[in-house]
Amino acid sequence: MAAEPSSLSAGRKRWILAATVLGSALTFIDGSALGVALPAIQRDLGAGPAAAQWISNAYLLTLGALVLIGGAAGDRFGRKRVFLIGVVVFALASIACGLAPTASLLIAGRALQGIGAALLTPGALALIGANFPERERGAAFGTWAGAGALFGMVGPLVGGWLADHADWRFIFWINVPLAALTVVVALKAVPESRDEQATGLDWPGAVLGISGLGALIWGLTAGPDLGWAHPGVLSGLGGGLLLLIAFLWAEAKEAHPMMPLTLFRSRVFSGINALTLLLYFALSGAMFFLPFELIRVHGWSATGAGSAMLPFAVVMGLFSGVAGRLADRFGAKLSLSVGPMLAGVGLALLALMSPDAGYVTGPLTGMTVLAIGMTLAVGPLTAAVMGAVEPGHTGVASGVNNAVARIAGLLAIALLGVLLSAVFVAGVDSPDARAQLGAVMAGGEAGVSARAVDAFHGAYRAVMLACAACAVAAGVIGLLTAPGRVQSAA
Repeated sequence: MAAEPSSLSAGRKRWILAATVLGSALTFIDGSALGVALPAIQRDLGAGPAAAQWISNAYLLTLGALVLIGGAAGDRFGRKRVFLIGVVVFALASIACGLAPTASLLIAGRALQGIGAALLTPGALALIGANFPERERGAAFGTWAGAGALFGMVGPLVGGWLADHADWRFIFWINVPLAALTVVVALKAVPESRDEQATGLDWPGAVLGISGLGALIWGLTAGPDLGWAHPGVLSGLGGGLLLLIAFLWAEAKEAHPMMPLTLFRSRVFSGINALTLLLYFALSGAMFFLPFELIRVHGWSATGAGSAMLPFAVVMGLFSGVAGRLADRFGAKLSLSVGPMLAGVGLALLALMSPDAGYVTGPLTGMTVLAIGMTLAVGPLTAAVMGAVEPGHTGVASGVNNAVARIAGLLAIALLGVLLSAVFVAGVDSPDARAQLGAVMAGGEAGVSARAVDAFHGAYRAVMLACAACAVAAGVIGLLTAPGRVQSAA
């Protein structure tokens, strides 16, 4: 059992928060750097559009499906122990990614990274929930998000610089010393905590979840290349939906489900997770496709594209703690309605950039508005989810909410990839349109027509407007369901 939160000194709590921030920084840095470097990775490994999507989706698939069981494992076996296992697995997977000679092996390494992240991410949030009293959690979660943003701030610049001047593989090697530091701090400072009533792990649910999501996303990703009437695509889509229905049925029958459906009886819990799905769908889709637009259409270097992400990281880093304290004082409803709507405005501004826009007239304004909106939402969102369940279920709650966020990213890349392809193909109107799309995204200047580049810009604009609409819808849900003040239980 952990010490009671009130019995821990302020200094001890700071070290606990430092351990969670360092561990989470593995995923913040890796994800932000990889997004900017993905065009170079696609070019160097000869990956097509579908393979480029899977470099991100393999990670999101295992993370989204297994983060649920990661939260439950922390509740049962110890949140500190599972957190540390996740850190080590993530570091080993990063070494595999750094050595990968082909796109297929890189995708496999990314899937293994997702397994590590599925253990460390809910573990980090659950450690905060277990060691900070309720009145301090909003500020703690806000500080966690802000510090993560500061770590993530260097990611796009480092990733872009490595893609331009060195080797993108070093993005993965950075994780190794950071993981070692996390292990040292956690072993020395973090007390163990668990739910003494937690029993059993829902492996059938995990298998059904990852199989269903994997089949569905494969069908969505393969559809533009093979055709939507292809038997394999139809089997993937239909089989995936059936497996996900079986997952829900199994969760309803399982004695110890990794995603207890009873949690969704809480109006707050259900509403905040619906908000999370839409908001992170919008954010993940935008961050995946924006670097391709800046590098392939605007002609920026990867380093320049990384600099476009700076306003987001700076605002999140400097003001997330303030946003968390405001939500602690005034309640989450205001933050969780205005924040996502502002994010939608920022995404719309990014959609309206002209191909010849510079930094100030291009991404600066949109990114800044997007960052303000996300800053208002992230800390209060996490605190509201954790406050909507009983204290002993914080690990499961954080797992569910993180699963929703990662599955949102998984669906965003797949579904928005379908939208991008459809709009591009209509704009090019050529039998080899998909090949041209791959050439534009990979940077193959030879044979890429101005018409293809213009078509990609139009497709990007459609994707970003769809993201903006999802963010605004998330704000409406926040207005209708978010608590006016932090709730201790549903």
